Amino acid sequence: MGHDVMEMNKLPINELRTLLAAVASHGDQHLVEVESDLQQTAFLLNEAIEKLSTSFMKIHDLIAQQRNLLVTSGKLDEAMTFALNEYQENIGDEVNSVVTGMQFQDMTNQLLHRTINRVNGLKELLQELAEHSYDKDASREHNDIARFLASIHETLHSGSDALTGNLRKVVGQQDMATGDIDLF
Repeated sequence: MGHDVMEMNKLPINELRTLLAAVASHGDQHLVEVESDLQQTAFLLNEAIEKLSTSFMKIHDLIAQQRNLLVTSGKLDEAMTFALNEYQENIGDEVNSVVTGMQFQDMTNQLLHRTINRVNGLKELLQELAEHSYDKDASREHNDIARFLASIHETLHSGSDALTGNLRKVVGQQDMATGDIDLF
């Protein structure tokens, strides 16, 4: 960081302020777009999984209705009725497995929410960078900016450590077949 401070000392104060504000503004614009994309991804994921779950349950219901119609028609012998009941049970088990398997939606929503939290943290830091007030004394301003940037660096480092400890907890599913989920 020492070399960067020396380079900053060569820049005129107004140019340095403008550069910091531009970096903050540019970064904030990218983060707003990232946040928007993440929110849209979460919405699309929720919609798709809801439609899939509904469709699988509807298929299961239609197969059950078909089975009931065949059984109540009286045209099936006992062996065929037994076979249909067995198929119905197997189909029900498979549909339940599919619906249970789609529980990854909860996990992906949590991961997307964590990512949005990270984006918001970065946006706050960039906002602070853009709005930071510096000393009026130009001779001290370079040092003030260098200290401020070092502070931002430390905040990012600390925030990264906190995210690693608090937000990167394992999100997993122990057994997709039975629906056991271990999020935290």
